[in-house]
Amino acid sequence: MQTGRPSTGPAPQGDEVVRWRRRWLLEAGFSSALAAVLAADFRLDLHAVLQLVERGCPPVLAARILAPADEDPGASR
Repeated sequence: MQTGRPSTGPAPQGDEVVRWRRRWLLEAGFSSALAAVLAADFRLDLHAVLQLVERGCPPVLAARILAPADEDPGASR
């Protein structure tokens, strides 16, 4: 099991990034299905969601809190 935060080493490429993000989410307690979805969505701030879980927020709630808005903010004007 890894501890601490994701390191800032050389940038991984493509699918490797998704696998890396998924591994961190799984280790933080996310279900396999939710980890797969979140890992592939680069709009989600991985560090922020991991911080919420680290502070005691349930993984599903952390994902909801930090879920990217699907609607364009300027669309309602």
